[in-house]
Amino acid sequence: MTDRSFRIVVIFLLVLNTFLVGALAGGGLTWIRKTQARAGMMPLAGEQLPSAQKKALRAALNEARKDEREIILEAQQAKVDAASILGQPTLDKEALSAALARARDADIALRAKLEQRAVDFAAGLSYDERRALAESLVRRSMPKAAATK
Repeated sequence: MTDRSFRIVVIFLLVLNTFLVGALAGGGLTWIRKTQARAGMMPLAGEQLPSAQKKALRAALNEARKDEREIILEAQQAKVDAASILGQPTLDKEALSAALARARDADIALRAKLEQRAVDFAAGLSYDERRALAESLVRRSMPKAAATK
C-alpha cells in the first residue's frame, strides 16, 4: 500500500467514524428525551387494568368520541369563532362571550357523554378491576409533585 492510498483510507475511516459517532449520539439523545418525556407524562386512566380490559376501555372511549363527532366539531368551530372575534380590530365582548359559552357547553356535553360511557364500561368490570381503575384515576388526579413524594 502506497503512502497516498494509506492516507485516503485513514481520511475515509475518520470521516466514517465521525458520522457514526454523530448518529449514535443523536440516537442516544433522542432515546433519553423520549424516556424523560414518558416519565413526565400523566398516567392514563385504566393503566392498571389487565391488557384486554385496557383495550376494551380505550375502544369504548374511542367509540364514544366517534359517536359524538358532531359535538367535537361544534366545540372546535366555537373556538375558531372566538379566535376570529379576538382577531378583529374592535372587540365584540358579547359575541366573544357567546362563542366561548358555545365551546364550553359543547366541551361539557362531550365530557358528560364520555364519562357515562366510562360508567357503563365500569359496570361490567369485576371488583378487582374496578379497584385497579379507581387506583389509576386517583393517581391520574394527583398533582405531579405529590405523586413523586
